[in-house]
Amino acid sequence: MFDVLMYLFETYVQSDADLMVDQDELAEELSRAGFHQDEIYKALDWLEQLAVLHDDERAARPVCASDSFRIYAPQEMEKLSSECRGFLLFLEQISVLNCDTREIVIERLMELDTPEIELDDLKWVVLMVLFNVPGSENACHQMEELLYDEPEGLIH
Repeated sequence: MFDVLMYLFETYVQSDADLMVDQDELAEELSRAGFHQDEIYKALDWLEQLAVLHDDERAARPVCASDSFRIYAPQEMEKLSSECRGFLLFLEQISVLNCDTREIVIERLMELDTPEIELDDLKWVVLMVLFNVPGSENACHQMEELLYDEPEGLIH
């Protein structure tokens, strides 16, 4: 499913191509690209739920204190390594994520059909979420830099 999401994001979203509205036509194109039907529909449902979550978050905007700290549920800790949780905290500290977008990211990560999330996968999900949140252009740009800019030379 994650491969389908990556393909859609890179093919349509980042290239500013028009994303076909007809879900059946899009599913057919993804099938021709070599993806399995069940993975296609899981990915399309995942994206649909992302849009629903964003709308729900705007409607019930929770107020987060600047000094609040996120406590992870046991199933979240199982799926999100300490490296991933630390990276989410880092993204909040540099204002790439706020409490609303963090919760959307965590919810979307938990819906991925993998037992454990890799840090690179987390970064892509953050980028997908930010891309879908109006007014997050600066945060999205910062996240792209964190995703694409590899440090040069040896790090000791």
